[in-house]
Amino acid sequence: MRVLSSQQWTPELAYEISQSESVIFIDCAMNASPGSVRLTAVEPGTKALGLATHHLNASQLLSLTKELYGAVPRSSLLLTIGAGSLELREGFSEAVHAALPEACTQLEQAVERMLADFTG
Repeated sequence: MRVLSSQQWTPELAYEISQSESVIFIDCAMNASPGSVRLTAVEPGTKALGLATHHLNASQLLSLTKELYGAVPRSSLLLTIGAGSLELREGFSEAVHAALPEACTQLEQAVERMLADFTG
């Protein structure tokens, strides 16, 4: 298992993704209510060529990985927490802070499923 932390998802991550059996992307969601937790499957999107080079979403990053390296992980998930606001501040909002235990539980369960699929 390898954990990569990045402020933004950039094309440079495509190589790491191409070498992975499974991937879980974790991000905030601006289009969700504050503190809501969602875990969804992610598939490669439309062709990644011509996209902005400084920030990609999970689907675009998978598409770029497939285009550049001819491979994508067997399983790709996206875990999001509704942010509500990206205003500069110390710490998380109350809604996001309250959602962290649920997000951690969903992440732990997803990793356990992926590991079971890998070893099973």
